[in-house]
Amino acid sequence: MKNNIEGLFKTSEDEGREKHVPVIHCPENVEKGEYFDVTVVVGEEVPHPNTIEHHIKWIQVYADFENKPPIHVATFDLGPSFAQPKITFSMKAEENIKLYAVEYCNLHGLWQDSKAVKVV
Repeated sequence: MKNNIEGLFKTSEDEGREKHVPVIHCPENVEKGEYFDVTVVVGEEVPHPNTIEHHIKWIQVYADFENKPPIHVATFDLGPSFAQPKITFSMKAEENIKLYAVEYCNLHGLWQDSKAVKVV
């Protein structure tokens, strides 16, 4: 059973890797303190419509650490548009992290995915 906060987010278990699940692309292993690129795509396998009536409003990225509280890394405000909901940015890590991508669809709510990144 999901707790209250977990119940807010839908995942690939709810829909499969369909049009709402944010997919994180980044290296699985990164150099300590070196920048690496992170790309998040919503609708990778099935494109999201992205009309004024049905769109991805924003994408947020968080880093969860093994021995520290998670931190907010980035927010991208997409608004109603006809653009592809895909963002890319650079970040660095000093220790192993788990990245979480959260996106908000104006009709279908919050969706999330995660990916572990090992610092070598």
